Amino acid sequence: MHTSLALLLELGVILVGLSVLGAAARRWSVSPIPLYLLAGLALGNGGIAPVPAAGDFVEIGASIGVVLLLLTLGLEFNTTELTHSLRRHVPSTVLDLVLNATPGAIAGWLLGLSWPGVLALAGATWISSSGIISRLLSDLRRLGNRETPAVLSILVMEDFAMAVYLPVLVVLASGGTWWQAIIGVIVATASVAAAFTASHRWGHHVNRWLAHPDDEQLMLRVLGTTLVVAALAELVSVSAAVGAFLVGLTLTGTTAERARAVLAPLRDLFAAAFFLAIGFAVSPSDLLPALPAAFALALTGILTKVATGWYAARRDGIAPRGRLRAGTALIARGEFSIVIMSLAGAAGHQIGPVVTAYVLLLATIGPLVTRWSSDWVRRPRVERPRQP
Repeated sequence: MHTSLALLLELGVILVGLSVLGAAARRWSVSPIPLYLLAGLALGNGGIAPVPAAGDFVEIGASIGVVLLLLTLGLEFNTTELTHSLRRHVPSTVLDLVLNATPGAIAGWLLGLSWPGVLALAGATWISSSGIISRLLSDLRRLGNRETPAVLSILVMEDFAMAVYLPVLVVLASGGTWWQAIIGVIVATASVAAAFTASHRWGHHVNRWLAHPDDEQLMLRVLGTTLVVAALAELVSVSAAVGAFLVGLTLTGTTAERARAVLAPLRDLFAAAFFLAIGFAVSPSDLLPALPAAFALALTGILTKVATGWYAARRDGIAPRGRLRAGTALIARGEFSIVIMSLAGAAGHQIGPVVTAYVLLLATIGPLVTRWSSDWVRRPRVERPRQP
């Protein structure tokens, strides 16, 4: 078997570079995600040191990275907890849609886009990045926080909403008819409902089959099953992340704990590829004209997501500091916005530079703001001595 020398060399350099960036992030007590994104920008097309031979590996690894991030997030919860939380947060999801899709729709109208382009830009500003946020919650050790179920409910509802949104966008962007959009929505929605019901009712059978005393067998079974379910989810126009998350929900108890342990190294490797891939898809020279609009949208996006998380955490009876943590956790945008941009671009709707700059700004700023809020809300209050 012939192995490309350039591929091995570029991958080796990338991994060593990511190690250095990760060590620097730990030294500065920040998340490595912004550094990985900037590294992808530097190494991608039009960057200062492009790595063309490694591009295909990074792209494939990015898809696996999102799946593993959502799988391990699902391992932290169970279907009963999630079902209760989802029912409680339907109003939060509606508010999330109104607050975060409206700025994108207005911006699309001001930029003179067609209606499919306006719809695409609205979706890009609406959807948070499940991949980035799940990694952040894990890095900051906030998965056990009281406000995390509210954050998770928003993310899951957004991913479910993509089952309706993406078929409509694909049909409208390509000039299809309304009945084709309706058929796509019905198929995707029915598939999501069936998968969630199966996970809730028969998940214990899946848990029993996947469980194995040998770590290697456990890893192969869980990873293989997750990839198959993720592929089936994509087949019916549902996010692969949703399928992976549902697999994680079915595993409970010691099996879930062992699965988290054996999958952690794989998750970290492919998650790094996911963050790199966001930067790889960008040519820095295309971003400069789009920066003013992207900055305005990014500032609005920060405020609207903080308001969304604040409201959702408030519905769970969380104190103001927890509400702030929930809001800042939702800021980052990522994979779905890139997918929406690609679909719109393939149909000739030019929103690419604005969306790309917007995603990079919030994918970089989001983790920093989230970390700041995590540190700030833990600071003890200093009682000032009273004046006699």
